[in-house]
Amino acid sequence: MMANGKLESLRRQKAEISLGGGQKRIDKQHESGKLTARERLASFFDEGTFVEIDVFVSHRSSNFDMPSVHAPGDGVVSGYGNVDGRLVFAYAQDFTVLGGSLGEYHAEKIVKAQKMAMKMGVPLVGMNDSGGARIQEGVNALSGYGKIFYNNTIASGVIPQISVIMGPCAGGAVYSPAITDFIFMVDGTSQMFITGPQVIKAVTGEDVSAEKLGGAMTHNSVSGVAHFIGKDDRDTIALVKELLSYMPSNNLEIAPPKPTADDTNRIIPELNDIIPDNPNKGYDVYKVIEAIADDGRYFDVARHYAKNIVTCFIRLAGSTVGVIANQPKVAAGCLDINASDKAARFVRRCDAFNIPLLNIVDVPGFLHGVGQETGGIIRHGAKLLYAYCEATVPKVTMILRKAYGGAYIAMCNKELGADLVFAWPSAQIAVMGADGAANIVFRKDIKDAEDPIAKRAEKVSEYEEKFNNPYRAAEMGYVEDVIEPAQSRQRLISAFDMLESKRESLPAKKHGNIPL
Repeated sequence: MMANGKLESLRRQKAEISLGGGQKRIDKQHESGKLTARERLASFFDEGTFVEIDVFVSHRSSNFDMPSVHAPGDGVVSGYGNVDGRLVFAYAQDFTVLGGSLGEYHAEKIVKAQKMAMKMGVPLVGMNDSGGARIQEGVNALSGYGKIFYNNTIASGVIPQISVIMGPCAGGAVYSPAITDFIFMVDGTSQMFITGPQVIKAVTGEDVSAEKLGGAMTHNSVSGVAHFIGKDDRDTIALVKELLSYMPSNNLEIAPPKPTADDTNRIIPELNDIIPDNPNKGYDVYKVIEAIADDGRYFDVARHYAKNIVTCFIRLAGSTVGVIANQPKVAAGCLDINASDKAARFVRRCDAFNIPLLNIVDVPGFLHGVGQETGGIIRHGAKLLYAYCEATVPKVTMILRKAYGGAYIAMCNKELGADLVFAWPSAQIAVMGADGAANIVFRKDIKDAEDPIAKRAEKVSEYEEKFNNPYRAAEMGYVEDVIEPAQSRQRLISAFDMLESKRESLPAKKHGNIPL
């Protein structure tokens, strides 16, 4: 029999490790409005399922005062468990131990979690709360970051990778999250930046707060680096769990279906009246999304960034669908640099993880202006074209109103690989709007007329009758059917059900060259 002393020693050591940097630092973490690493993991995993790995690992640095520094777990807790019954790997940096700084063996624990998640084909969630590279370990710490970045990249498109920023994240520490699929931030307690406010002030003279420079709302609404914002640690973790419910465990699976009592043949009469009579008047595309989705639920991605386009997950008949929708309420739903980037990345995420795409179109064109042109709208818009062309998942496009010019193509028309295209009777599919088209096509007629204003109005109506409707496109086979808006849910569910067995492959190649 094992001596009781050895069991007591084991229990004592594990109890000490579980306290991380000690009770005083735990109290300070709580005073900052933050949970500890272990509390975060306990909140994330189903109760009693978390299994910690590399429990006893610590640093082995002999530089400066490090030999005398006790660092339980080397500042990171890693392991696996179940989330809603599904296996997930996760790690949480422990700010109570050396400020969560990353050293050689801290990195090795993360790398092991990455590799094990890849072997098992399950999601990896990283909870970041770190002062950055451990200066005392020098190039060993930088080497650790390099290994993490490499594994992030190799795992990209194979397993879902989610980063949760729950404290400071500076320097090289921000690039692992940037490579992953989704970034969550906590309002008021998390920041991301390459160089902090003090360094910026010393180098450039600019005076800026940490929150304004790299806070949660800055990265959710201005930079577009982050995709979600939570009120506090627990709220943010709940959002992560909700996102995982829409995702498969890996690229060889599909997202788990969720049973619903919502009728697949439900008619939505209110959609028949949602498009304003005035073609220049906006409306809220979220109302369309809510109306067609199971139980009226959607999960918004990057809600605060590039609001002129909506990217979200919904379920139709229980199955996950990724939605890309122009938002007429914001900038008339035009595509611009930021909207193109946001949508292109979302399309590629969905395609990587076998999530069908629904494109809801009401787009008057690409945004005009010197700033857009010199900012590279051509290059950024091309990312969206590329993403749609490359995507092999089922793609269904539904045109609600405007679908003009290059933006009509960029929102996944027939030639970009849409498997089915539906249009509402209010759809206007043309090179441009009737007003602009009349000025070009009928310029001479208008100029030579006795009453140019009346002639122009006549020609605008003529152009609208001929082209600003869905029927010419339907006659040419570019639109499968013109449908009643009220029947949209029914028709979309039928379409995705038919497309479930779609198989399409791209030519053999190392990889394409997306216009980054």
